[in-house]
Formats: sequence, C-alpha cells, structure tokens
Amino acid sequence: MTAVNWAEFWPPVQLSLQVASLSCVIVLVLGVLAARWIRRSRIRGKLMLETIFMLPLVLPPTVVGFLLLVILGRRSWLGQWIEWLFHASVIFSWWAAVLASIVVAFPLVYQTMKTAFDAVDRSLEDSARSAGAGEWQVFRYITLPMSYPSLLTAAILGFARSLGEFGATLMIAGNIPNKTQTVPTAIYVAVDAGNQTMAWAWTIAIVLISFIMLLVARRKT
Repeated sequence: MTAVNWAEFWPPVQLSLQVASLSCVIVLVLGVLAARWIRRSRIRGKLMLETIFMLPLVLPPTVVGFLLLVILGRRSWLGQWIEWLFHASVIFSWWAAVLASIVVAFPLVYQTMKTAFDAVDRSLEDSARSAGAGEWQVFRYITLPMSYPSLLTAAILGFARSLGEFGATLMIAGNIPNKTQTVPTAIYVAVDAGNQTMAWAWTIAIVLISFIMLLVARRKT
C-alpha cells in the first residue's frame, strides 16, 4: 500500500469542514425560525408548505442538485442577478456546496425543532406572557432553553448531513480539486481511480470527525 499523499489529503477535509460548519449555522437558524413560524402561524395551506419544506428529504440528491442548477444557473434571473451582484457565478464555487448542503439538511433540522417546540408546555409560555413578557422574550427564555437537547440534535444532524452531502454538491459545485472537492466526492474519485490508500484515508477522517462530534454531543446531553 502506498503512503498517503498529505498535500492531496487535506484540502477536501478542510473544505468539507468549512462547508459543513457554515451550512450548519445557516440551516440551524433557518430551521428554528421556520419551525417557530409554522408553530405560531394559522395560515391556510400550512400542510402544503410543510410538505415543500420536507421535500428535499425524499427527493434523490441529484434531482435536488439539478433543480438548484436550473434555479441558480446563468440562464435564470436569480443566477444572473447573483452574477451581477458578486461579479461571479455561484455555480461551481464552494458557495454552491454550501447552498446544496443547506437545502438537503433543512428538512432534518426543521422537523427536529418543530417536534421540540410542539413538546414545550404552552401553559408555561402563556404564564410568561401574562407576566408581561413579549413574544421574543418567551421564545428566548422559555421555548428555546426547554428545547436545548433538540437544538443540539438538530445541529448535529445538520452538520452530519452537510458533511456527507454528495449528489447535489456534485451537480452544482462539481469536483474541482482545491476548490470544490469535498471528502465524499474525493472518496468517489479515489475509488474510481483505484486509489484505495486515499479512499481509506478520507473515509477514516470522516468517520473520526463524525465519532468525535457525536461523542461530544452525548456528553452535553
């Protein structure tokens, strides 16, 4: 077995951690806000909206990637606007990997937080309101602290889903070494090329990262 090429090993690992960390923060904020809004909202079509929220969970990642490619590509008004604003296309950039990770991780975070918010005793929230607390204070000091274990679970699920994202990322970010190549795509290329050493190195790395993340989370819950 040949030695690990460390110069080749580190860039996908660093990029995967960067993408997963940023995606986790963004999707956690979006998931918490969406779950809180759905819980308090009485709008018509709530079931339809929640179904749309959960759709990326059941769609094949390549379908999600293709839809993102159409929405954010240079032929779409959104893609053209982004390119005009930033003087660069989001497609085939590491930001595309972040967007793909956010979309596929959102259903897990949203559903986890919605379940957690639904389990909070509403009488406690109503008592805080009757004592003069505003909605933000109720959410900050009652709802969110009581949902902390679920919040941590949602963060882990969001990070793990982003870390392991492959299909959608490959569709809109590509597999450009030192630019958009993440660990999952690097493993795929290494196996396809018969480079078992690098495939094992990246596999062990992602298993260790996931193990440490879960271990820390279990000690805090």
